[in-house]
Amino acid sequence: MTLRLYLDTADTTAWDTWLPVGIFYGVTCNPLLLERAKVPCTVDSLTQLATKAFDLGAREVQLQTWGDTQLSLIKTGRALARIDQRVVVKVPITRLGTTAAVELVTEGIRVTMTAVYEVPQIIIAAALGAEYAAPYLGRITDGGRNGREVLSQMQQALDGVQSSTRILAASIRDVEDIAYLATQGLDTFTFSPRIAEALFRSEQTAIAT
Repeated sequence: MTLRLYLDTADTTAWDTWLPVGIFYGVTCNPLLLERAKVPCTVDSLTQLATKAFDLGAREVQLQTWGDTQLSLIKTGRALARIDQRVVVKVPITRLGTTAAVELVTEGIRVTMTAVYEVPQIIIAAALGAEYAAPYLGRITDGGRNGREVLSQMQQALDGVQSSTRILAASIRDVEDIAYLATQGLDTFTFSPRIAEALFRSEQTAIAT
């Protein structure tokens, strides 16, 4: 597998700044990020958002479905998938979300299982054939566990069952987390513009240049 980096924001001004740099495979967002960017959580507004991302060179856009029932999660997921074949539909890894995701995957829709916190949940994502599983590194650590170790164990579990599901490491608070997790075999990361800035921050490089 090849390295994939994503910009985790719905703020299109940040896209204007960072996507032309050329290192990002795409962008990810969720209802909370949409709210922060004051973007309505509707299929129409997400269609416009995805179109802009693709125009800026994104090869993939991950958008989260929503709904209180299996049918509504599936219906919205289908609508998001119809935007473009490069759209991946994010689905919460609850029992309800998983049941909806199975139907979407059966229809050939690309899926990311999101809000992953436990190592056994990675087996759910692998079993249903999700393309990605997104654990929240920072929030796992906030809960009192070693987030780096938890994500490393998730990768070991996927390797153990020879699954093609990618861990999409999210909720990254420190650029060093990316470097460490890369040594553990993780190759897919989504992070904020703040972390993108930190990725390029080196006093010695500035002096040498």
